[in-house]
Amino acid sequence: MRRRTFVQSAAAAITGLLGGCDGETKSDTKHDKATGVMPEEGQPHQRTWMAFAVAERIWGPELRPRVQRDLATIATTIGRFEPVSMLVRPGDVAQARELVGANVELVEAELDDLWMRDTGPVFVRDGQGRAGVDFNFNGWGGKQEHRSDAKVAGFVAGRAGVSRTRTDLVLEGGALEVDGEGTAIITESCVLNGNRNRGWKKSDVEAELAHLLGLRKVIWLPGIAGRDITDGHTDFYARFAGPGVVVAGLDNDPASFDYEVTRRHLEILKQATDVHGRPLRIEVMEGPSDTRVRSEDFASGYINFYVCNSAVIGPQFGDAKADAAAKATMERLFPGRTVVQIDIDGIASGGGGIHCTTQQEPR
Repeated sequence: MRRRTFVQSAAAAITGLLGGCDGETKSDTKHDKATGVMPEEGQPHQRTWMAFAVAERIWGPELRPRVQRDLATIATTIGRFEPVSMLVRPGDVAQARELVGANVELVEAELDDLWMRDTGPVFVRDGQGRAGVDFNFNGWGGKQEHRSDAKVAGFVAGRAGVSRTRTDLVLEGGALEVDGEGTAIITESCVLNGNRNRGWKKSDVEAELAHLLGLRKVIWLPGIAGRDITDGHTDFYARFAGPGVVVAGLDNDPASFDYEVTRRHLEILKQATDVHGRPLRIEVMEGPSDTRVRSEDFASGYINFYVCNSAVIGPQFGDAKADAAAKATMERLFPGRTVVQIDIDGIASGGGGIHCTTQQEPR
């Protein structure tokens, strides 16, 4: 379950000088009510947003073509079930079109990298219809160059024709899991990290998210800071499969930094209740014991799946038994949806997954 630890030091050094919210202050706005509600991922989508941008200085010349093919595979697979709009640098349009075919909309934009889950807006339904919350992407706390990616949330909101909501809070979409009824799961290691929200307390974050996303109950997981670029995003640890149902990852490699923390998360989730006071039903999804790629940065967990209209898109890693077990679990948890497993070894080699590359726009 290793994740993005491969970022080159030169890129990280540059990032400290770039723009974006520095997390030094918190909002002091007094909120009377929520301005919007974030739907659960399984609710109907208008489309999926992605980004076709693979920075060679980060991924390297050998991995870059494979990652581009993986992005195309994800986009065309999702495109079987709902529209996909993919941001692409002007110079990459011809290559992207060749890979994705005619069924994916390509939208020219300036980009740094491919992680739309973190750079894109978090869509909510509000009194006017829909809005996109811009959570001030700052390169996961200044670890990667993000001058262009910091503008993606605003750009996508405009392209989607929805209003853009601003906040002082710095947060990435991968750090946030919601059930659509007011319950969220969030990792402390990411959102309360001083590299994003210095001086913020849990109560400050909860008040701001109640205002922005309609959240009324936050389940805090400790996560683990400093071991991957995200500082422990929620979408590699626990995912809602619907209200009251949580899929939790379990790392069985004693040498992994996630071995102990995934067990601690299970303890917390088993004791937790949702916004209605109901105990959560916890489903455990273990990672594979064998993979086609062996690398410290290889992200081999099944938790980073993506729920789209009528389908669930998940990874397979070449471990026949574990791949089949993961598919069976998803089919049981998402009845009525087609479960499709795809090879994303390139993206996983960089410590990411399918969910990391996508952002849903609710219908």
